[in-house]
Amino acid sequence: MVESVQVISKTQRSFPLSHEIQNGKLKFEISTEAIGISESFDLVITFISPIRFFRNHDYTWVNVKQDRIAGQWVPKILLLENGYYVQPNQNIGYWEVNKQNPSVLLWRFNPEFSNPLTVYTGTQNERVLANAQSILPEKLSLSLLFSNQNAVEFSRSPKPFLPVVCFTDHCDFDTAESLKIQRAFFKQHQVKVTKGFFLHHFSKRADNASYEKEQAELQLWLSDGHELAYHSLSQSLKKDEEAFADFYQFTPPFDQCPTWIDHGYQPYNFSLYQNKGLNEPTYAAALNEKNIRILWNYIDSGTATLGVINQLNTEDFTLQRFSKGTQNLGVKTRIGVLFKNILFHYYADEARILQYKGLSGSFKKMLQQKKAALLFQFFRHLTAVAVPLLKVFLFWSHHKRKPYKLAQYTPILFKHQIADQTFLVFQTLEMVDFRAALQPQNIDKLIREKGICIAHTYFSVPMAYHTGRLFKTPDTIDEIVAANFEYLSKKIQNGEVWNPTLKELVDFLSTFETTVLDLDADSKIVVAHSTGIPNRPIS
Repeated sequence: MVESVQVISKTQRSFPLSHEIQNGKLKFEISTEAIGISESFDLVITFISPIRFFRNHDYTWVNVKQDRIAGQWVPKILLLENGYYVQPNQNIGYWEVNKQNPSVLLWRFNPEFSNPLTVYTGTQNERVLANAQSILPEKLSLSLLFSNQNAVEFSRSPKPFLPVVCFTDHCDFDTAESLKIQRAFFKQHQVKVTKGFFLHHFSKRADNASYEKEQAELQLWLSDGHELAYHSLSQSLKKDEEAFADFYQFTPPFDQCPTWIDHGYQPYNFSLYQNKGLNEPTYAAALNEKNIRILWNYIDSGTATLGVINQLNTEDFTLQRFSKGTQNLGVKTRIGVLFKNILFHYYADEARILQYKGLSGSFKKMLQQKKAALLFQFFRHLTAVAVPLLKVFLFWSHHKRKPYKLAQYTPILFKHQIADQTFLVFQTLEMVDFRAALQPQNIDKLIREKGICIAHTYFSVPMAYHTGRLFKTPDTIDEIVAANFEYLSKKIQNGEVWNPTLKELVDFLSTFETTVLDLDADSKIVVAHSTGIPNRPIS
């Protein structure tokens, strides 16, 4: 069955791994200390019989005539040419098959960009990307199971094999009035939301909502079945020492508030605390003491539009798919959003993003102030932005199908260790245009693919340039957006879509890797240790 097994560390050192198949099982005993691996390595498994089919994210068989990746929440199942199914005993790590080597499986652990984090550093809070700290055990015991009879795949929803739509809303623009309108709207459509809230009323806008002022209303959100999540602690910035006092001294306002969504440059944010010199064990202990265990910090897989909705489908996160999905926009708008996607999601490089922001800012200043120095600044930023954009457009056929680097491993949810405490980090899909993102074609696509969408939204955003926003006027809902939610609502009520809060989704998915498979006496793959996740055999 297997010709060879090697371990390759992140420094590209290669170690042959002894292997032997007994009773249809290929067991690996990996001492991470002995071979000098701390956070990232690959198992390179060469099969005697080539791989014929790869089980896809949508629970269908696909060929290996193109590169394939199976992430954390996707079936890891192969079908070899000799008729044998191959499956791990635990659904951990990432599987990759390269079209050039159809006999080779890479079983990867913490590859680059699989668990991405935003970290702000330096005096200007420059954004850099880092990998989550996912500490491997000293000994890793894994198996590959071979069966010529079946494999077993698992559902990502309690009711078997439904798609998932989860809304996480940032409360930056919430007011007392908009909170009531939103709650009535979601109650009418029986849609659940993870609603961010500010604990303290400290804002540059007098009418900005907070738990301090709108406690009664936000308690009604809880009563309606929504989740409330900290959106930091206040809308505006305080002095560092005051902010730290707020963070360490606040008392959770109610039970079951485990989710923290970073907001602004709050110094106690998950993305910023290291830059502010906070002690890691003390910071982790404070989160743990307040029962905060789920974190978000400024990473989206991409921007939702027609055809871009499923975070498990890397083909949704390509320039070709995004460009096709925005064809109904005006030429100027379409070019603008494509430029932004190239820089923010395709490159996902902070230096280029800063040049883009600098270009926008200098252009506005130039129009307002009409100074020659600003003209020079504008052209400097324009040149820096134009070069990477031209590279993409001049070689469009090469770039258009490449998945965005922060979406290629579909990192929906992953572990991160701060000091000796383990937290869960979730990644979102930016959703600003609800007309495009939630139109029936997209909902139907998500249902067909049994996918997952964790939307990053601003339901109360008032700015007119936000096309497809929820609020048409300060006190009315956009009719087309309402119709889209009505369609989604029917699918939820009919049992065709699962609409959990973020906490509900995390609680369900967290048991995936503790489910264990084995072979029975008849060489069938069976569930040896169940955590209650629905499953089904395939053959």
